Amino acid sequence: MLIRIYDENPNQKDILTVVDVLRNGGVIVYPTDTIYGIGCDITQPKAVERVARLKNMKPEKADFSFICHDLSHISDFSKPIPNPVFKLMKKNLPGPFTFIIQANSQVPKMFKNRKKSVGVRVPDNNIIREIVRELGNPVMSTSVRDEDEILEYTTDPELIEEKFGDLIDLVIDGGYGDNVPSTVVDCTGDVPQIIRQGKGELLE
Repeated sequence: MLIRIYDENPNQKDILTVVDVLRNGGVIVYPTDTIYGIGCDITQPKAVERVARLKNMKPEKADFSFICHDLSHISDFSKPIPNPVFKLMKKNLPGPFTFIIQANSQVPKMFKNRKKSVGVRVPDNNIIREIVRELGNPVMSTSVRDEDEILEYTTDPELIEEKFGDLIDLVIDGGYGDNVPSTVVDCTGDVPQIIRQGKGELLE
């Protein structure tokens, strides 16, 4: 299923359609402020496994991140965030960044890597943030493309639907996407460090 939702003013009926798919264990493709993402409700293990198979990964080893609707939502899944890190995140979110933070016990075990950390995003995109707000849980996020893969289908929702077919349940057409990934910032050490420079220019 392909549905069109507008970033400027997401239609609530369409948002509820997407949320219903997620609550029933569905896998969706959705726009962000960078690359289109594939994901599901983080509380649906079978859906997480489906996404992992799409990416040829094991769930416990995959670099999946969480999409949250705001900073307070992030704090539900993190250990206490040091004040300098919180200020850095507040200055740059919503935006094209993935912040790696220390995970707390609310994060499902399958998402915790050996360092017990998790990547979190608050994209500058009203569609996915409104979906997450209505859902009440983060949406797991991974790119529709593999690293260094730059193909036309990854920016066109109709071609994305054609490529994945029955492997996904719903594609959201939020306009054409971007082939530049988010900037990844590791905040688990003493000093935040950019470990992948992407679309976002970090404001200190």
